[in-house]
Amino acid sequence: MDQSRKSTDLIYGSIAKSIFWFSIPLLIGNLFQQLYNTVDAYVVGNYVSKQALAAVGASSPITNMLIGFFMGLATGAGVVIAQYYGANDKKRLKQSIHSSAALTLVMAIFLTILGVLLTNPLLHLIGIPADVFPESSTYLTIYFGGITFALIYNMGAGVLRAIGDSKRPLYFLVVACLTNIVLDLLFVRVFHMGVAGAAIATDISQALSALLVCIVLMKSDEVYALKVKDIRFHLPILKRIITIGLPTALQQSIVSLSNVVVQSYVNAFGSDVVAGYSATIRIDGFVNLPLQSFNMAITTFVGQNIGAKRFDRVKRGSKIALWMTFAVVGAMAIFLFFFGKNVISIFNSDPAVVEAGWKMLFAFITCYIVLPIVQIYNGVLRGAGKSSIPMYIMVFNFVILRQIYLAIITSITNDVFFVFFGWPVTWISAAIMFMIYYHKVKWLPEQ
Repeated sequence: MDQSRKSTDLIYGSIAKSIFWFSIPLLIGNLFQQLYNTVDAYVVGNYVSKQALAAVGASSPITNMLIGFFMGLATGAGVVIAQYYGANDKKRLKQSIHSSAALTLVMAIFLTILGVLLTNPLLHLIGIPADVFPESSTYLTIYFGGITFALIYNMGAGVLRAIGDSKRPLYFLVVACLTNIVLDLLFVRVFHMGVAGAAIATDISQALSALLVCIVLMKSDEVYALKVKDIRFHLPILKRIITIGLPTALQQSIVSLSNVVVQSYVNAFGSDVVAGYSATIRIDGFVNLPLQSFNMAITTFVGQNIGAKRFDRVKRGSKIALWMTFAVVGAMAIFLFFFGKNVISIFNSDPAVVEAGWKMLFAFITCYIVLPIVQIYNGVLRGAGKSSIPMYIMVFNFVILRQIYLAIITSITNDVFFVFFGWPVTWISAAIMFMIYYHKVKWLPEQ
């Protein structure tokens, strides 16, 4: 192993410090990533209407469904890159980076076309309220028109994180998010462009972050430099990326599709409940920030240490990441228990909207503490190349079991609280399955 790399990877030194300091830029970066749609929701909820807020919120499961598929493939690419980086295999590291770039370009074309074509059919399918439909359609169509920029940024940022650089993706995201805030206020509040202005602001901001990450990769003199002339598929590498990434891609897109179906249950309660759901789903996104950050950190940590054959560090790192995440999420749940209604009212102060949002948030608060188990063990297994296991567990619980629960509960009661409780019930069942697999099955290469 090249000793000069000690400061940039996760193979040497204190495990707790390595994971913590690698996670901090990821956490801040995820914070600004979450601010993209949150700012959209805040601006349209306060300066347009509660129907506009509902439109932005109702769009989230659909965008997550398509982007989630790509992000799963990007996760596979990141694991492969991290493992080759940990093994100091420069040839395959270069090939994996350029294969990832080629995959991004192909997926950008595919998802742009698919997103634009499916927008209206999906909105009809999930029963978006009539007073919300036009604005949802406008927001999604414009958003998918610029989805290429989001894919380029996320793959480029994933490459940098895989080799241990979690800081520069953060810097680019901060710049893009601040741009988005300014443009949102300009287009919506000053130019009165409604949800179209919010979507255009998001596209422009994501284009900026994509440009910045491309400049860094293309101007670099390091082994991970991106050369346009070398962008092509290396079939053995592509096969490995797909083998690791496809289960995660299917998991994320199928779970998001399930959430689209869940949204149809919520939509049946009218625009006030949809607006409350839209506000709370943004708040829930912030609670998930540390989960996502430690998930990404432990995936890279496990990938690099397995590549370097430092198997002794893998389980110790997993335990440390788990307790770090418990502490952060527990503190956030306590805060929301006392101040949740105030936070919801930031998005829209209509009492009916706040009450609906609080029902959802209260259901979530009661079970947030089990989510670290799901996310950390998920990241550990992906980093070890066992990405099919999280897919099976997540799809069974978040798709099949959740739909069974909703079908039963809606036949028993018409209270939307129990619809919202469909999320926590399946978090608990997934956590139990992850614990059983992690502790009872041999999944490390040396075992």
